Amino acid sequence: MSNTRLIHRNTIGAALSRSARKYSQRTALTFGERDWSYQALNSAANQVANGLLEAGLSPGDRLAVYGKNSDAYVIAWLAATKAGLVHVPINFALSSEELRYILEQSGAKGVLSDTVLADKVNEATQGLELTLQGTLHAMEQGAQGGFYSEQTFDVLACVSKFQAQHEPDVTLEGSNLAQLLYTSGTTAAPKAAMMTHQALMAEYMACMVELDINGSDAMLAALPLYHSAQMHVFLMPALLLGAPVHLLEAPLPESCLSAIAEHRIASFFAPPTVWISLLRHAEFDRFDLTSLKKAYYGASIMPVPVLEEMQQRFQGVGLYNCYGQSEIAPLATALRPEEHADRPASAGRPILTVETRIVDLDMNDVAPGEHGEIIHRSPQLMTGYWEKPEMTAEAFQGGWFHSGDVGYFDEAGYLYVVDRIKDVINTGGVLVASREVEEALFKHSAVSEVAVVGLPDEKWIEAITAVVVVKEGQVVSADELILHTKRLIAPYKVPKRVVFADALPKSTAGKILKRHLRQDLKE
Repeated sequence: MSNTRLIHRNTIGAALSRSARKYSQRTALTFGERDWSYQALNSAANQVANGLLEAGLSPGDRLAVYGKNSDAYVIAWLAATKAGLVHVPINFALSSEELRYILEQSGAKGVLSDTVLADKVNEATQGLELTLQGTLHAMEQGAQGGFYSEQTFDVLACVSKFQAQHEPDVTLEGSNLAQLLYTSGTTAAPKAAMMTHQALMAEYMACMVELDINGSDAMLAALPLYHSAQMHVFLMPALLLGAPVHLLEAPLPESCLSAIAEHRIASFFAPPTVWISLLRHAEFDRFDLTSLKKAYYGASIMPVPVLEEMQQRFQGVGLYNCYGQSEIAPLATALRPEEHADRPASAGRPILTVETRIVDLDMNDVAPGEHGEIIHRSPQLMTGYWEKPEMTAEAFQGGWFHSGDVGYFDEAGYLYVVDRIKDVINTGGVLVASREVEEALFKHSAVSEVAVVGLPDEKWIEAITAVVVVKEGQVVSADELILHTKRLIAPYKVPKRVVFADALPKSTAGKILKRHLRQDLKE
């Protein structure tokens, strides 16, 4: 590679190298009993990058990664960015059939996975021509972990054995693809957003500014790293600023509360479902959470009653609402702590790298307060959907990215997200946002969690149906909850039916899976 290319390179791997040179011996990442300094993390990424290339992968090849959070997962991602490989993160909860679809659709040349997922991987890869099939951290378990052997590529084993710590000798530019990020596939087969190095770098810089991320705040990362929010809004900006990141395998309430107290965590992101689980923990008041200064939420809409409870129980903590989606890297707007008092239900204003409009079906701007589709234009947007030109053209109709969300701006330019277009309920020919009904139900003191969906109905077209989880130790009837909502919202918005559940179905990223609720209730 020419020196000129090295000088001007705008890639994620180059950014990590700069961070390692600047913060060298600072702690970058902790996972379990292992601590990585910035220098060690960068060296490990180089070792694994060189190892992947030596194993037969080439720049531009897709490398699928199928596993839970770990330091090895982070190193595999960073190594891919340095080797010029296209990282393909895969939800570890997917079945072998779903895994195979992504491997085939992405044209993956390699796959790295947790050893506990060996059976799924072996089934999914039958008959596929892969250059590399390896593990993330089998060296902890030896040969008993599944398909690991001395001949199998393993990320942590590569760090301990491979000598080449130099930067990989590859030609790589900011315009190269860094990641194929598959959407959840709620209405069809998953599609992959193509994210370049320079798009993600643009978003990292904006996140640092808009979310007040800095190198002195210890950050807790507990949400899945295959999900763009944890990886690209929080982990990567923190690592580029020299912050210490404490990584957990999963966002279990006890683990999160213990980590905040023990490691004096100042910054933590979680979706509303996880924040609710922390608030409902029986021993919440036992933990010393005074170190927490910044509480970020997003991935789905936060009910205002829960937000008010957070403000009461996390005294002095700044709250940040983060809104966006995978295709925009994924942060589009942010509501800062000082803005919460006047507009607690708002998603904030577009971040410095994003331009946002609310439009009607003809792409005309609607007036403040009027509902329309949220569309964006930004340097951090995907370049398109992998090998799906028709979907790409539809998503970028009129030169703007169509989010699929319904929202409105107020007079001051603050965004309010009403609902996903697919979650708006058509009851008797009138459209009702499920969020509005959920907000009303959350105001009942016995309600812990709630999800509202529309079910097919001969009379109403879709019948508003609420699925409710009741707080431990409390009792409430369906009739009581329906009467409660009648006092707060218009009669046509009141649920026709209330169903009680022990828990709501959620993805591993903490999102409520309304499609599962619809299917279960139909049956």
